[in-house]
Amino acid sequence: MAMDVVDYEIKGAEMQFVEVELDPGEAAIGEAGSMMFMDAGISMDTVFGDGSANQGGFFGKLLGAGKRLVTGESLFTTIYTNQAQGKQRVAFAAPYPGKILPMDLRQLGGTLICQKDAFLCAARGVSLGIAIQQRLSTGFFGGEGFIMQKLDGDGLAFVHAGGTVVRRSLQPGQTLLVDTGCVVAYTPNVSFEIQYVGKIKTALFGGEGLFLAKLTGPGEVWLQSLPFSRLASRVFAAAPQRGGSREEGSVLGGFATGGLLGGLLGGDDE
Repeated sequence: MAMDVVDYEIKGAEMQFVEVELDPGEAAIGEAGSMMFMDAGISMDTVFGDGSANQGGFFGKLLGAGKRLVTGESLFTTIYTNQAQGKQRVAFAAPYPGKILPMDLRQLGGTLICQKDAFLCAARGVSLGIAIQQRLSTGFFGGEGFIMQKLDGDGLAFVHAGGTVVRRSLQPGQTLLVDTGCVVAYTPNVSFEIQYVGKIKTALFGGEGLFLAKLTGPGEVWLQSLPFSRLASRVFAAAPQRGGSREEGSVLGGFATGGLLGGLLGGDDE
């Protein structure tokens, strides 16, 4: 299927969204639950699999959906088609603070490998597949496991990353060591391996875990400063543990505010 060529505009700073402009007959595909708003002339159609091409009947559709299920995503994607006479817009929002990255697959050699929850939306014709790590060590200790997403095609795809994003161009043989959760995406010619940190003391008390991602060029690599797993662990650590509210500040302040004032002003305990 020929790729739709779409225009877009990314808006916002910390919580971004992307507006995709569709000409009559053009369409975009979006991850389930990512749509923010759309013009009235756009129709929605939820499909089994990724809807990127004619998947050859029920078996082909089942195979495409199975690939998405393996990566932890929904079995379905939504296609947004402009059925009006003029240009129409549909917007997709990022799920947590970070940056939306436009990826022109034509300029990246037609394929991009990214973390499992990075895909946000794309022009119709981009295929969503899976990339299986070939090394056992990478699969067991690589943070993302054996399965990562693979985007194929020659159109625009949009991926989301947490915090601030940096792009590094690696020369042949050049190596970069990265926290396993900070790898967002890379081109398929980059070698992705797992390396032990090397020292027991560093592994146990350094706070970076036992392993680092070893990326070797040539190729392009995108890194994020705030992996969602790191954000979620901090939120969980600060969440109420015993059904009450956890106050910031000193123990005395928390006791005085939560205990004393709660007892005086609550009024519902007796």
